[in-house]
Amino acid sequence: MSRVVVVGGGAAGMMAAVICARNGHSVTLFEKNEKLGKKLYITGKGRCNLTNACGLEELFGSVVTNPRFLYSAFHSFTNEDTITFFESIGLKLKVERGQRVFPASDRSSDVISALERELKRQQVKVQLNTKVLELVTKEGCISGVRISGGSADADAVILATGGLSYPTTGSTGDGYLFARQFGHTVTSLFPSLVSIRLDSPYPAQLEGLSLKNIKLRAVVDQIVCEKEIDGTSKQKKKQKTPVLGRALYENFGELVFTSRGISGPLALSASSYIAKELASCAVSIHIDLKPALSKEQLDARILRDFDEIRNKRYKNALEHLLPQKLIPVIISLSGISPDKQVNLISREERKHLAALLKDVSMPVESLGGYEEAVVTKGGIAVKEVNPSTMESKLVPGLYFAGEVLDVDALTGGFNLQIAWSSGHLAANGILRGEKNDGGDKILN
Repeated sequence: MSRVVVVGGGAAGMMAAVICARNGHSVTLFEKNEKLGKKLYITGKGRCNLTNACGLEELFGSVVTNPRFLYSAFHSFTNEDTITFFESIGLKLKVERGQRVFPASDRSSDVISALERELKRQQVKVQLNTKVLELVTKEGCISGVRISGGSADADAVILATGGLSYPTTGSTGDGYLFARQFGHTVTSLFPSLVSIRLDSPYPAQLEGLSLKNIKLRAVVDQIVCEKEIDGTSKQKKKQKTPVLGRALYENFGELVFTSRGISGPLALSASSYIAKELASCAVSIHIDLKPALSKEQLDARILRDFDEIRNKRYKNALEHLLPQKLIPVIISLSGISPDKQVNLISREERKHLAALLKDVSMPVESLGGYEEAVVTKGGIAVKEVNPSTMESKLVPGLYFAGEVLDVDALTGGFNLQIAWSSGHLAANGILRGEKNDGGDKILN
């Protein structure tokens, strides 16, 4: 039986602690907050979208950074296994639009309570309000941790400290500091799955407007500079030069305008793909308001509408085509006088309007900060971590799980699935690493 210390009481840490204990280890979980799962509590607007019931191909396709690294993690503990696990510890679940899985109660606190009960049942020693100050090694191997007021010996340590997102929940980058101390590379860090701030006066006019069934593209407009990205204090590498005009992200769905830009599912997903590029490129957002129609079909639709209201002014002629709040903005962007009668609008003006509705573009100014980021992009370089066990390739006995690693995914429960799967694999990785007679059994 090994002595295992888990650092961090979030999703990945709690899963790792449970599985370690089920595997027969003596487990201590240290959490610097006053309670477990603080970030988990606020996910999914307090409802906790804990995974996605999609197929494995879609699961891998939803991982933005280093999906291949997660091959063993996802295959050894799938999203179906996650559902089975939570149901087995007494949590009732439901599946909603987009295959998103929630607790049937719509309360994230029930997810945390179920995990707490299982930690107690498996006799995991949970120490709250306890900050790990240092990882301790002996002869190059992990031997324990130093905490405020003492220390704890360990044969293995699982680092599940999260990233930098939602710092009020305790995500302050402690794990990156620990990893760097032992020579690990921490890639450049960015807030991800955040709102997008646009360099335009129009979002303020459209604040609160939700658009559904539209198409959004994020496009590289200009190379500002070839910026060097700091990998570690010892290494630097040049960022790859993106292709001008290339779409970094493109998808259909829903977005909502904020006072400074856009948010909602499409914007959050787009932010995940443009975060790194903004360091060296000018990026713009392009919105197709009528993706189901070609420019020619849309022009014909506008012509029919205008024919039916020939004597109306232009400013009163778009109500069947656009939400009321959007009309003044489109009128302004079209360059057509709002008081012009529609029967006097030229063919060229009408075609320009159709083209505009197919491509409303605004430059990206910046992304929202860590205080609103769902996840951190970047982290401990996966090339220095064994993907079959989550063990450090540099320090025997040190394991990683969750957001502290350089892996991230889109919204929809995928980032939490990374946490569950990597935490599960790290726990079983400890068991695989033990020298035994083959009598141990890897548990779910």
